[in-house]
Amino acid sequence: MDKEFDTGLVWFRRDLRVHDNAALSAALLSCTQVHCVFVFDQEILDVLPRADRRVEFIRETLVELDASLRQLAGKPLAGLIVLHAWATDAIPTLASALKAQAVFAAHDYEPQAIARDQTVEATLRAQGIALRTLKDHVIFERREVLTQVGNPYGVFTPYMRAWLARLGDVPPVQHGCESHAQALAERPAIYALGVPSLEALGFEPTNLKDLAIAPGASGASKLVDDFWERMDQYDETRNFPAVKGPSYLSVHLRFGTVSIRQLVGLALQRKLGGSGGASVWLAELIWRDFYFQVLTNFPRVAHNAFKPEYDAIAWEQGEHALTLFAAWSQGETGYPLVDAAMAQLNQTGYMHNRLRMVTGSFLVKHLGIDWRWGERYFAEKLNDFDLSANNGGWQWVSSSGCDAQPYFRIFNPTNQSEKFDDQGKFIKRYLPQLAKLNAKQIHTPWKLGPLELAAAGVELGKNYPRPVVDHAEARALTLQRYAVVRKVV
Repeated sequence: MDKEFDTGLVWFRRDLRVHDNAALSAALLSCTQVHCVFVFDQEILDVLPRADRRVEFIRETLVELDASLRQLAGKPLAGLIVLHAWATDAIPTLASALKAQAVFAAHDYEPQAIARDQTVEATLRAQGIALRTLKDHVIFERREVLTQVGNPYGVFTPYMRAWLARLGDVPPVQHGCESHAQALAERPAIYALGVPSLEALGFEPTNLKDLAIAPGASGASKLVDDFWERMDQYDETRNFPAVKGPSYLSVHLRFGTVSIRQLVGLALQRKLGGSGGASVWLAELIWRDFYFQVLTNFPRVAHNAFKPEYDAIAWEQGEHALTLFAAWSQGETGYPLVDAAMAQLNQTGYMHNRLRMVTGSFLVKHLGIDWRWGERYFAEKLNDFDLSANNGGWQWVSSSGCDAQPYFRIFNPTNQSEKFDDQGKFIKRYLPQLAKLNAKQIHTPWKLGPLELAAAGVELGKNYPRPVVDHAEARALTLQRYAVVRKVV
């Protein structure tokens, strides 16, 4: 059967796998021969810290992806072309050099990525080359799920109902790549240099291996198998950071080393069997789609509040704000659960979802710091950083976003600590200086007497800070701060 194009180029971005890959599948079906490329985009990389776990994760994942492509093709000289350049220049140049008639890639939804793709598309078009992008890392995108009057959803629960109704009881169809894999072409010798080292990219090794974060589709597959055995208990375990409750797949979803269609299919299978845990986990996956469609349909949220009136809030400024932010970011607020959570983030690049809410709420509603400061800090530190979810989460805790918590709902960090880490196991893991405090003492060390503190080896103000704010006073100030939005809520 004649194919539409002689030569195609698959541009891998955040879909770093061969299984169920929409762009790869489309290219193999449409082209006689297919080349594959990944670009370490200098526009993104140049502003990152030199020790960044995400870059190392991607680099190790590409080594596996390169091997997977060669195995899929059955050709040892096939595989992945890896470039370190500005993608807006590199993709059109490579496509022209390979004499490709089309470039295939997965949709992206972030404003910067959309602008990049528009630039690439215009350059390719001028060269007579098509850019074809396909939906890959969500189930429903853009305006596929709308209200009855044709508007994007701004509230999650009705969105979820509409999402589930559209999906039905049939798992999402996956994209096969194996049957046409013979179209994968051998790389021209000039591009057969393999995946560059971290050092060649200008980066340093991190503690990724020490953290046992396994990259690539193989790492994702092990986590999927492990979570399959725990999925039914997810609703009971997901809120407790000292318990192995989450799937830990977020970084793999971020970089596409696992297929969202595969995960939704697994969740749906267990949900239809009556699993409460699977139902709750599926809802979490739907939240991910929800935030993508919010960012797509309301791109202003990347910089401003979804609810414009919340941009009128007067946040703390000046040296006082910088001091409070430093205490928060360094895990030195004097509230053990908050500090342990920030230590987890700083040491590992991961933070439990419950703790993202607790630490976010504390920054905004106890310290009075603009949510955008916290959003930027998480963007730098999180292994699984995704603009849509990170932005959605921060706007949720600040009450400024879609379906956010009410402005007057202010998490009490002590109550959260006692409820979700009652024995202090998580706190002790990341704040070893508090390890000798008992389960009752550890949540409020500032309330202890000198003898109790001395017995536990805790010196307030020396090896553990006193609280930077009083909860009751902070709550009262927050309600005053949010008074500007009361009339419109």
